[in-house]
Amino acid sequence: MKKATASMKKTDSKEGNGQASPSQLIDARIEELKDWRGDMLARVRALIKQAEPEVVEEWKWRGVPVWERAGIICTGETYKSVVKLTFAKGASLEDPNGLFNSSLDGNTRRAIDFHEGDEIDEEALKALIRAAAALNTSVRAAGSRKIKQRVTGHRPR
Repeated sequence: MKKATASMKKTDSKEGNGQASPSQLIDARIEELKDWRGDMLARVRALIKQAEPEVVEEWKWRGVPVWERAGIICTGETYKSVVKLTFAKGASLEDPNGLFNSSLDGNTRRAIDFHEGDEIDEEALKALIRAAAALNTSVRAAGSRKIKQRVTGHRPR
């Protein structure tokens, strides 16, 4: 992790405060991997951005790429033998193509483990990403309707 941040250009930061932006840190992580994991992380990142153009990239928990829209869509972790996309609300998503292959016993999260040489079902992954973003935005909208009802005493129509 330190290697990734040390190699960043400090002048390109979005905030102008001398800190690397989350997107820059993700770029650095991809570059530092220099193997199939970097290629895989770059590919899934591109698919996430294609599927959900309003996605926001974050860098959390001391070095985990995170993609958000009205909440966390998924994280992208790299391990020795796997690139793992963990969907924060994966258990609530339909997965008709059976992409989820990890963390299947949990009540909330689901993950996709990509191994070296794995093919990506791009359309199915993009559909899953869109579904996760839609779930986040619908949950946020429902929450704001409840708040409005509580404040005004009227049910929204």
